[in-house]
Order: sequence, then structure tokens, then C-alpha cells
Amino acid sequence: MDIFDLTGKVALITGGNGGLGLGIARGLAKAGAKVVISGRNQEKLDTASAQLREEGFDVLSVRADVSLEDDVNRMVQETVDHFGRVDILVNNYGTADTYRWDEADTDAWLDMYQKNLLSAVRLIRLLTPQMRELGWGRIIQLGTIGSTQPNALRPAYYAAKSALASVAVTLSQELAGTGITVNTVSPGLIRTPEVEAAFRAKARREGWAEDDWASIESRIVAARFPNPLNRIASRTEVADLVCFLASEDRKS
Repeated sequence: MDIFDLTGKVALITGGNGGLGLGIARGLAKAGAKVVISGRNQEKLDTASAQLREEGFDVLSVRADVSLEDDVNRMVQETVDHFGRVDILVNNYGTADTYRWDEADTDAWLDMYQKNLLSAVRLIRLLTPQMRELGWGRIIQLGTIGSTQPNALRPAYYAAKSALASVAVTLSQELAGTGITVNTVSPGLIRTPEVEAAFRAKARREGWAEDDWASIESRIVAARFPNPLNRIASRTEVADLVCFLASEDRKS
């Protein structure tokens, strides 16, 4: 969509060096925002930021592990030094494990909370004071449909993501009347290059007769995520929703 005007706003997107995060960064940049993308892999960061710059966007990339407090502090400082502030925080970074109940020990649970919950909390705590001073801000969490429809495969991950959704509710109450909005976007499966590659590999591994993406997608949707469109969401569709939630036109 090209209907949102975020000209002059500064957006920080964690995990913005690929997949959904890069799609969101591109969407916000198209709307006029200056974007900061973070990630742990410097090579992927360099590639992503080069792509965005080639498209004419103003972008800063910062290598950081948002599960580490020192890295988060440094990332925010580099962002403020470069752009002066952060208007839009997109807590996109998150990662899942595959531990079932009888496999996940305490360290596995703590790891999921560090990466999927506390990584976002750290940034919220650092950035909300300056958003309060500006009287405007947007905090957007990327959750998962598993917060409300979890399965037995990864209980620690879904618990951490559910806590992230709860944080958004309590934070929106805390920030009521400040000009800062807080929202959670919880999509199901999203067609990122990584997701498509994984399902194509699954099709080859299990000897599916279908080898075109449309057929593979239809089979995956029927088994895992039934919906009237018979497909999974695109990165652009999720990015459009994030842009809407970040939009200047929305009333605080």
C-alpha cells in the first residue's frame, strides 16, 4: 500500500535483516520512514541494507543480539546518534525452538523468554521515555497465532509469545493518553523465503508428487492452517498492517 505517510519518522525494526523483518522495513521505508534494521549476522545485515539503499531508502544497520542487554543499549545509542530518536519500534525479532514438554529444561525455557519477551521489554523500557517527551510513538509487537492456538510441539516458545501479547495490553494501559499506541500483530504462517524453502525441502523429503509452490502451499494450508483463501500470508500483507498501525493518521 502507498496510502500511509510516515515521512520524517524513524522506525527501528529488530530482526530486520531478512524474512518478515526486511519486508516490514521495506514497507515502512516506502511510506517515508527512515529505518534502522538490526540482526546478529553482519553479512545478512550488509546485504539487506544494501538492498534498501539501492531502492533509495534511508537506512541504518546495527549488528546486535537483542537478547543481550549491552547489545540493546548500544543499538539504541547508535540509532539516536544517527537519527536523533526512535518514533516507531517494531519488535519483530523472535525465534522458536522445537522442544516438547519432556525435552525442554529450565535453560530452554529461559532462552525462549530472553529471545521472545525480554528482548522486546528491554527496548520498550529504553525508548518509551523519549516517546513520552515527544508525545508520539508507535510500539508494534510481532506475535504468533500460537499465542491463542498453541500446540504441544514448542510450549516454551508459545508461552513466551503469549507473555509478549500480555505485555502489549498492560503497556497500552500504562501509556494511555500519552500519544503512544501499542499493538500486537499475530499472523499465522507467512511466505518468507525461509518458510518457502523449508516447505519445498519437506515436499522433496517426503516424496510429494507436487513440486510447484501453489500445490505445496495448498497442501500445507489444508493440513496446518485452513483458511478461505487457501494460502498463507505474504510479507507485503503483514508489512501493510504494520504501516497502518504506525500511521500518523491513526488517533492516539
